[in-house]
Amino acid sequence: MAMSNTLRNRLIAAAGGGAMLIATVFLGGKDGVEGRVYEPYKDVAGVWTVCDGHTGNDIIKGKKYTDRECDRLLNADLQPVKQSVDALVKIPLGEFQRAALYSFTYNVGSSAFSKSSLLKKLNSGDVTGACEEMRRWVYAGGQKWRGLMNRRDMERSLCLAENANDLK
Repeated sequence: MAMSNTLRNRLIAAAGGGAMLIATVFLGGKDGVEGRVYEPYKDVAGVWTVCDGHTGNDIIKGKKYTDRECDRLLNADLQPVKQSVDALVKIPLGEFQRAALYSFTYNVGSSAFSKSSLLKKLNSGDVTGACEEMRRWVYAGGQKWRGLMNRRDMERSLCLAENANDLK
């Protein structure tokens, strides 16, 4: 699935603001890849989730979250992801590639990313092969999910983009 024109335009506008801003735009809000949800729900793996994919014991079931609260949660959730990815990646990357890795790691977790063949390929210099590895991560709760397939396709496109003109 290709990313929407709205999301593509928001990413192009964020270009030059750094990988963290691009990842925040990619993940956040109603047009983000996560699809902002204001009321807590159980995701496909049975994990309580809210906003842009936030999970944790701090979720208040039955509460309706605001955009401001969701923005804060996303920013706080992305900080440790950024630190982890930046520490694990040993080669120089463009801002779109790094943003794709932040999104991917936000979704699968830093531990899974640290042990992945994706990271091994990346650090060996095979950036294209690493980006292609994202498409393998489409299972949750033992099942293949269309939503994860769509997300990985968009992350892959972001990962392969060398500049804003490459966004698909």
